[in-house]
Amino acid sequence: MTGRFRRALAGEPLDVPPIWLMRQAGRYHTPYQHLRARHSFEALCRTPALAAEVAMGPIEDFDFDAAILFSDLLFPLEALGMHLDYDAGPPRLDGPLTRERVAAFRSHADALARLAFQGEAMAATRDRLAPEKGLIGFVGGPWTLFVYGIEGTHAGRLERAKASTDLYRAFADRAVPLLVDNIRLQFEGGADIVMVFDTAAGELSPEAYAGTLAADLGAIASAFPGRLGYYAKGLRPAHLDAAGFGGTPWAGIGLDMHADLGAALAAPGRQTFVQGNFDPESLRLTGAALDRALDAFLDPLARLDPQARRGWICGLGHGVLPGTPEASVRRFVERVRRTFS
Repeated sequence: MTGRFRRALAGEPLDVPPIWLMRQAGRYHTPYQHLRARHSFEALCRTPALAAEVAMGPIEDFDFDAAILFSDLLFPLEALGMHLDYDAGPPRLDGPLTRERVAAFRSHADALARLAFQGEAMAATRDRLAPEKGLIGFVGGPWTLFVYGIEGTHAGRLERAKASTDLYRAFADRAVPLLVDNIRLQFEGGADIVMVFDTAAGELSPEAYAGTLAADLGAIASAFPGRLGYYAKGLRPAHLDAAGFGGTPWAGIGLDMHADLGAALAAPGRQTFVQGNFDPESLRLTGAALDRALDAFLDPLARLDPQARRGWICGLGHGVLPGTPEASVRRFVERVRRTFS
């Protein structure tokens, strides 16, 4: 059975768009909180049955059209040889990344074996998911992984990372082949599509974006033509143009809340999906305030015919924020489906 999510990926015009939210399984959700009270975050990620339980929670509660692998984008850094700690809350790496540490990275085969749990978690999720529901995998983009390795965070001006392009090159030469094979593991586990989350890439200028990482992204996308999506917070059309995205085999792109969704859908000759992009802060609203925000977001899209909206996956401009009311998430799903029915 082919559900809305796969039909959107295929570019089929739909009256009602599929709905998938980044971070739809996480801290805001009561079932996740109950699991987290009994298990560490790392155990939830590394134990396939638990990862599937977390991924299924929002499907069973909100009836989203796709589940996403429950994991963390930093695990490839640990697989390569960095120590990763989640005990104190936000992830902490034993950085900073240096040329000596890159030279001491584990072999490709050893690092890939340490990521096998993600393919197993994907398979466990697929086994529990209804046939019509989509399944999404993900990896961190090479620049974002590098930024975490050298900065310990993706926030701020990223001065050290931007000043270390030679080190990035050495890192990417090891990381990109690992990401390609990690993506392959996730497809073998049952993913319909794999997203490359490159959150920090939008901090680069378009020129630096094109010169530093566009070739690496192209290599990843070319390994799986038409099967990968890409998201970077703060990405602008100038970034995509500078990197030649129009000529690369991406299946689609996610937009943050600052992008013009209507313009992206109307791009001449567009053959890719577009995911986004309701403001996650607005999803924290309730009652009439939430309804007004949803009207402002949905009304212009409802005026487009299904052909113009083909490939649209309705979601947020980033992830669901902690503290988001579950009732607001439920209202979002209800309003989207009612508006387009």
